[in-house]
Amino acid sequence: MQTKHSASPLRIGTRGSALALAQAHETRDRLMRAHGLPEEAFEIVVIKTSGDRIQDRPLSEVGGKGLFTKEIEAAMLEGGIDIAVHSSKDMPTVLPEGLELVAFLPREDVRDAFISHKAARLQDLPQGAVVGSSSLRRQAMIKRLRPDIDVVMYRGNVQTRLQKLADGVVDATLLAHAGLKRLGLGEVVTSVIGTDEFLPAVGQGAICIEARADDTRTRDLLAAIHDRDTETCLVAERAFLKVLDGSCRTPIGGLARLVEGELRFAGLILTPDGRTRHETTRDGAPGDAEALGTDAGAELKRRGGPGFFSG
Repeated sequence: MQTKHSASPLRIGTRGSALALAQAHETRDRLMRAHGLPEEAFEIVVIKTSGDRIQDRPLSEVGGKGLFTKEIEAAMLEGGIDIAVHSSKDMPTVLPEGLELVAFLPREDVRDAFISHKAARLQDLPQGAVVGSSSLRRQAMIKRLRPDIDVVMYRGNVQTRLQKLADGVVDATLLAHAGLKRLGLGEVVTSVIGTDEFLPAVGQGAICIEARADDTRTRDLLAAIHDRDTETCLVAERAFLKVLDGSCRTPIGGLARLVEGELRFAGLILTPDGRTRHETTRDGAPGDAEALGTDAGAELKRRGGPGFFSG
């Protein structure tokens, strides 16, 4: 396929962590195969984000999910990059004007992975064990399952968190199984937690690609690697999150799956201490993904009440 990128490289914006780079390389490699393009037809541009710089505080205290995307999106709006590769679960539900999510890669495992040198499962940890997690959703679910466990804030990239575990800073941690697999670190997983026990974050396991809405040539290039089933599921999940005003301040889980042509969705909200939770499920046609997610979110917002989302 001949594109403008045959002469000038397609510039792929990404964060600089090992996982972010692995996702950018996967995107590049899929585009190379789909269009018969050489590696030189692409340039990977590393952009440091606020979320990478701030490591000593929970994201909820310093601005939420947009901290991992705003500098990359600014570079795209200014013309410094052509596309941005993100973990879908890092994406705010409202994007800057002029930018759109135009492609999703086939989704990896959506489940959370339990990693520990002291127990085979979270339930088997000794009383008073310390578990590290930066995710309010995981923290709340851990507390719900094991109120006796001490859950501590645990920022940093995957390698940093694994090193803290090896150094004995914590007794266990939870990470996305998809990220570990993409990094070739599947062997560090002690056990994988089923979605019936720990509903994943919205978008977990899915790579999304953002581009300028008016960049038709780039959108056409990306169409060849776009996975429609992943998009359908993410449309439902992100609609659910949008209704709940999902930032990093409320523990929220949501998962949509296509089963024999039907879209099945499960969503939940919890209080940060894990003591109160509301759940719902929906089944529907794939074409109704946005409406289905919106309806599920509206139900949980009503059931939670106005005080639920303020902590």
